[in-house]
Amino acid sequence: MLLGLMLAVTTACGANRSEQSKTRKTMVQELTLDEFQKKVYNLMDRSTTVPNYLGDKPAIVDFYASWCGPCRMVAPILEELADEYKDKIVVYKVNTEQEPDLAAAFGIRSIPSILFIPKEGRPQMLQGAMPKQAFKQAIEEYLLK
Repeated sequence: MLLGLMLAVTTACGANRSEQSKTRKTMVQELTLDEFQKKVYNLMDRSTTVPNYLGDKPAIVDFYASWCGPCRMVAPILEELADEYKDKIVVYKVNTEQEPDLAAAFGIRSIPSILFIPKEGRPQMLQGAMPKQAFKQAIEEYLLK
């Protein structure tokens, strides 16, 4: 009987988690090339050597692939940060397999590659998985100062 009760509780908790993950709204926005050109940079604008950032808040763009282990480790960190800094920054992600032209435009050779875009100034690209504290430090020192 105890085993049956434990199984029922475990199953119910698992179902609840599944329901929560289905209803939880993600804070990280996935971008196609067209959406990227409307929200981040218009890559067709050749009037300047550095395109003008189109957003109203600093941004992070995660260039990733679904098969990439380090990318999967970074994804929940970026979700947490997008929620924590929701009024200060915006977090995007770009699937390099679905958007190879966009990845090529930024010279993405390894993933994850993380683009930090301040409201004004030059963007910075960092490569590889980082712990949450390193992301927070980059956000505070580079995007929000």
